[in-house]
Amino acid sequence: MEATIEKKEALLASYKEFFSEEPIVVKSPGRINLIGEHTDYNEGFVMPAAIDKGAYVSIAKSGSDQCKLIALDIDESYEFSIHDTLAPVEQGWVNYFLGVIDQYNKKGLKLEGFHMVFTSDVPLGAGLSSSAALECSFGYALSQLFGHEVSLIDVALMGQQAEHNFAGVKCGIMDQYASCLGRANHAVLLDCRSLEHQYIPCELGEYQLVLFDTAVKHNLASSEYNVRREQCERGVAALQTHFSGIHSLRDANLEQLNQVKDELDAKVYDRCAYVIEEYIRTLKAAEALRHGDIHELGELMFATHEGLSKKYEVSCKELDILYDIAQENENIIGARMMGGGFGGCTINLIKSSEVEKTIEVVVEKYKALTDVDLKYYLVAPGDGATKL
Repeated sequence: MEATIEKKEALLASYKEFFSEEPIVVKSPGRINLIGEHTDYNEGFVMPAAIDKGAYVSIAKSGSDQCKLIALDIDESYEFSIHDTLAPVEQGWVNYFLGVIDQYNKKGLKLEGFHMVFTSDVPLGAGLSSSAALECSFGYALSQLFGHEVSLIDVALMGQQAEHNFAGVKCGIMDQYASCLGRANHAVLLDCRSLEHQYIPCELGEYQLVLFDTAVKHNLASSEYNVRREQCERGVAALQTHFSGIHSLRDANLEQLNQVKDELDAKVYDRCAYVIEEYIRTLKAAEALRHGDIHELGELMFATHEGLSKKYEVSCKELDILYDIAQENENIIGARMMGGGFGGCTINLIKSSEVEKTIEVVVEKYKALTDVDLKYYLVAPGDGATKL
């Protein structure tokens, strides 16, 4: 909380350097995903949590039709009229905001000119959904500034559409949903079919969540993501010829999948088996958290990585190295790759009393094996979009 207050005060001071109005300040966080990977587009469950790092927006009406966006972290700005016809622009970060304004326009929600200054402490390129944090902080800030009754779920959906239509990323809803609706010390068990959610207590006791960043970029993620979706759809098509009520892999079980195994390419079978198993693991993980069984959560995380690496084949050498290091360390009770794959972070459950020593060991071993200086982030489940 102290860090949040400091961020707010610093942002207000920065705003006053540029503009004279009294702004409101909104924060919306990045997110982690505890478990439930590549299940969203198969209508399964995911279990993200908002984190205690986020995007901060200070915003006030400009008194005219003119708008100005100032990105403190990169010392860039962008100006336009609220009445302009909106389209994606070359300054990539601007599109997250233009896309949200476009969603307000499409809903017939009137906006006026405004001045905005923003900053973020969500690490870029680490798979923590820095873009969703921007979209959701801005979308929520607009609702607060102009008095529109827009639910947090609608803010999340608007952020997703902004990413689709202006940033050109066909993301699922998990990132924006967690950013808007996260709750401190809880995970969000999200049903990706109905968009209903439950808050699951995430009291980790003597354990700390630590992310290790491979520094490998997701070069294959977009193309291979589409391949995985198509493979899952082929599995569903085969299941539908034998069983009624199969709309997605969410509706199938392993016994049914095994009955059509001979009709499937071996890789398609593995992809489908992973998704069905991950669906089961995610519900088991929620139950483990409800009962405070952190060791069970850790074992399920290890199992997820095995599935992602060997059956779904979306890992990479560096992620597997971090997984192997984690398995060999008695102070790490769970670890897996997090996100779309082919790079990014692993998420780890580490004994709190041994965190510093364990991080030193992991960093040293990773450096020896890859010659890369490993970045790491300590995170905790935090609140979603909030007016400060």
